[in-house]
Amino acid sequence: MIPKTITTREKIFETIDINLLLVWGGVYKNYDKEEYIFQEGQHAHFYHQIVEGRVRMMNESDEGKEFIQGIFTAGQSFGEPPIFDGSEYPASAKTDSSAIIIRLHVSTFMQMLKDNFDIHLSITSLLAHRLINKANNLKEISCHTPEHRILSILDTYKKDNQVLNGAKTKIDFTRQEIANMSGLRVETVIRAMRNLHDRKIISIERGKVFY
Repeated sequence: MIPKTITTREKIFETIDINLLLVWGGVYKNYDKEEYIFQEGQHAHFYHQIVEGRVRMMNESDEGKEFIQGIFTAGQSFGEPPIFDGSEYPASAKTDSSAIIIRLHVSTFMQMLKDNFDIHLSITSLLAHRLINKANNLKEISCHTPEHRILSILDTYKKDNQVLNGAKTKIDFTRQEIANMSGLRVETVIRAMRNLHDRKIISIERGKVFY
């Protein structure tokens, strides 16, 4: 099913216009909830951009525990690095909900970038932004308290969603997702967030987190 209208949240970096992807041969693909889009160790065959739904990229342990590398929503692309260097995916991508994703074959995607320098530059800026966030997150996870790790994740969320300094926004992550992103146990996340609430750094209203 091709949606009649497409709505996306404005991000720091614009993604590729869907009409342009369609002109270059992009195809819509429907996914069910908790369906793999690709798995760790596979090679990249497509550029992926979300039209509707939510996707998480994560690594899974032998015991089934997840470590979330990133969460992506409508208007965002994901899984680009292996397209450029031919390596295997370092993480799996799985839907959090039913989703519609537009895919463009790697060879066509690369030709589109060659023919559209502004898009190539935008993708490069996006990857640089994510690389910096990844480095900062690794530093936070390895060196700081649970409260500090959680606030780092929330700060990145606000930055990615262009929330103005000083303004509060609802955080669309569950406690389990924050635990999987921070390397903490969910019980630790719950205690730390309650502490942050008591210190009036975050607000918890009817189970929803505002920061």
